[in-house]
Amino acid sequence: MGKDTDELFNELKADPDVGKFIKKNKGELSKPLHEYLSELLREKNLTRHDVAFEMFLDDSYIHHIFSGAKKTSRERLIGIARVLDLNLAQTQYLLRYGGYAILYPRNSWDAVIISAIEHNMTFADMNEYLKNLGENQIVVVD
Repeated sequence: MGKDTDELFNELKADPDVGKFIKKNKGELSKPLHEYLSELLREKNLTRHDVAFEMFLDDSYIHHIFSGAKKTSRERLIGIARVLDLNLAQTQYLLRYGGYAILYPRNSWDAVIISAIEHNMTFADMNEYLKNLGENQIVVVD
């Protein structure tokens, strides 16, 4: 990606032909979430099974997420981010990429998640942390 978002906005606003814009900027546009998640798996040298195992989910559920057949919830995307050991900035990016609100420190549930990430907790430890602080856990059964 060579252009920043402002450049893309300016090009898009200047040209009424969005089809031309898309064709011209194909390499600048985001790929589907499942493709990005698969890239992260490769970067982290993990498998779909590793993610399913850590999150106590069925392999088929994770397969559907990573193949693009099923959209996951914000909470489970946060869980996937934890299993992938993403830092806070990477987790925020993943949430935006997936079309979800970023973690917000004024929300108590989000604050616990932020703290768990900053203290490098595992998915299981983060879920226990949520429980101990009276917050809803990330649902692990599907």
